Amino acid sequence: MTEPAQQPLQAPRGRSLGPGLLLAASGIGAGDVVVASVTGMRFGLTLLWAVVLTVVLKYVVTEALARWQLATGETIARAWVTRLPRWAGAGFGLYLVFWTFMVGASLSSACGIAGASLAGFGATAQWGAAHALVAAALVAGNRYTRFQKVMKALVAVMAVCVLGCAVLAAPSLGELLGGLAVPMIPPGGAAQVLALLGGIGGSLTVICYGYWMRGEGWRGAERLGAVRSDVRLAYVFTGLFGVALVVIAAGVEARGGGARLALDVADRLGAVAGPWARVVFLLGFWCTVFTAMLGVWQGVPQIYTDIVDAWRGASGGKVGVNHGRERAVRLGALGFLAGPPLLLLWHKEPVAVVVAFSITGAFVMPFLAATLLYLNNRREWMGTLANGRAGNAALVLSLLAFGAVCVAEILKAAR
Repeated sequence: MTEPAQQPLQAPRGRSLGPGLLLAASGIGAGDVVVASVTGMRFGLTLLWAVVLTVVLKYVVTEALARWQLATGETIARAWVTRLPRWAGAGFGLYLVFWTFMVGASLSSACGIAGASLAGFGATAQWGAAHALVAAALVAGNRYTRFQKVMKALVAVMAVCVLGCAVLAAPSLGELLGGLAVPMIPPGGAAQVLALLGGIGGSLTVICYGYWMRGEGWRGAERLGAVRSDVRLAYVFTGLFGVALVVIAAGVEARGGGARLALDVADRLGAVAGPWARVVFLLGFWCTVFTAMLGVWQGVPQIYTDIVDAWRGASGGKVGVNHGRERAVRLGALGFLAGPPLLLLWHKEPVAVVVAFSITGAFVMPFLAATLLYLNNRREWMGTLANGRAGNAALVLSLLAFGAVCVAEILKAAR
């Protein structure tokens, strides 16, 4: 039995801050912690301006994505199947499968590190597996209101812990303002600017914002003002978090790598402010990676259901929600996120897979910016919400910046 339109995740109106909070919490993850920590360790506060640039460019892309959905009622993932050549939808589908496997492993590993460090016992792999399964159980019922309440609570704790630790780090006000206001690239800093562009604020999780908009019932051009305010709030929070991490990590000597850099930062805070400061930072780190896991576990399976339904329509099948099929696809995607990637927690990740992930992970933002440049300029689809000159210029700038990140990743892998 089918229904004419998909209506997932209905939430009572007037009871939420908007899906921007979910966007920020899901986009801020282990990658943000690592790249911001490395920035602070190597360059102090000099590159804080690049954090600001990053969130501005990601706001541009997310606002354009939201505007597309308000104008057409169609998510961007569905548009890639129905409005672009078949290779675009097929290519994104293959990319999504690979990204899903690798992000599942990455988030499980980061949650394992955070959980084991905070608890003080147990193996990283065991904690990672436990987090993956608990997160899957929390979102399996697809209840938007419960999901949002859990995310709000975790984000509140994360904000208090991380921003509080930034205050404890006692940065020089002059250096802080100088780093924010004066765009300067120190020797060796260009690559780190590109790393910030790619690592702060998420990548594919931007697409999930459209599904959370739909969960709030946000449709039509009259919602544009509310959506823009919501997205601005998301990236203000993301920027504050990124700046705070750079401040906290400034002057720390790195001993570990990857998500374990957070442990070096925690140890330094403990030495400066006492053992309790170390615990506070680790709690903030845990909230950061677990909210990212919850957001991905909840949002990404909806991309799968959308693509499957769109492909059925493109192939001449019936389009619309078949609740049994939709649930099967969503739970299958959730199982793929929370299950097979756990194998990498017990085995060393093959170098070729890590290199391939670093390259493909950089592709989504330039692809998103490029397709939005095309789609949002079609006035027969967009109507009054079509791009203007300023919107096009901003998207071109975003495309160039994120394209440079992609090229840098390819060149780094080739060396």
